[in-house]
Amino acid sequence: MKVEFFNRETGKTETEAIYGEGALRWVYETLLGRVALAVLIRRAFFSKIYGWLMSRPRSRAKVAPFIAKYGLDASEFADAPESYASFNDFFSRKLKPAARPFADSAAVLPADGRHLAYPCADAGTMTIYAKGQAFDLKKLLGDEALAQRYHGGAILCSRLCPTDYHRFHFPVAGTPSAPRLINGELFSVNPIALSRRIAYLWENKREIIEIDSPIFGKVTQILIGATNVGTIRTTFTPGKFYEKGDELGYFRFGGSFVATLFEPGKIVLAEDLVKNSADGRETYAKMGTTLGVPAE
Repeated sequence: MKVEFFNRETGKTETEAIYGEGALRWVYETLLGRVALAVLIRRAFFSKIYGWLMSRPRSRAKVAPFIAKYGLDASEFADAPESYASFNDFFSRKLKPAARPFADSAAVLPADGRHLAYPCADAGTMTIYAKGQAFDLKKLLGDEALAQRYHGGAILCSRLCPTDYHRFHFPVAGTPSAPRLINGELFSVNPIALSRRIAYLWENKREIIEIDSPIFGKVTQILIGATNVGTIRTTFTPGKFYEKGDELGYFRFGGSFVATLFEPGKIVLAEDLVKNSADGRETYAKMGTTLGVPAE
């Protein structure tokens, strides 16, 4: 299967250049690969070893070829490409503030990536990566009462590829809770994997943060790790008020996933996000661009 998405910036449907596609397809699409997945690859120690290698000084040699191969715009980087001490430092790079201007809309996308957005977070109304797979909000949140709060509310699913900017930000202004960790495995969150088993999202390691917003009520973000991205770092202070677009944290090496939940009747999602999602297609868009406006 090709992984296609609609690019909000170009207005075109494009095919994703998947980092490590050959290895990814071998793991999730062959019998021997699935054995390796069950025995080794999903384990935390596998990602820790890979993360350690990407933090070694010699890994910095991968930075320039990576930028060239995937066409990254180095003029956006806060630091020069040659200044990073390792590939992991480059991977979790900061950008110049002007690189991600914030839309006037009250809610903005929390990360660069490919997004699916649904006005109603119920399994029967959502097609996430493949038909016939039930989306389980209770398992994703690890809390039945919290799941009930968001039943019928809106959900944004943001998938970050290894080629994306990997810091994530507040989608709305508000006061965050302390992160709640749910330990788990580290499966891939690429559609190649998720089209076979959407449950990887709630089987993976994740952190849950509730944001008390004066405009949108209780907004919850779920930060989900994946293969080779076992490290999730938050950079905010719990109990302190933050403006939309302020940095919330970052992932270390690998693809990753952020889910954002809104209570029923609190937000009207951007039309292009909803339309593309209803067609089963992700929308590529950058952090700070329009997510939605308050429901009247």
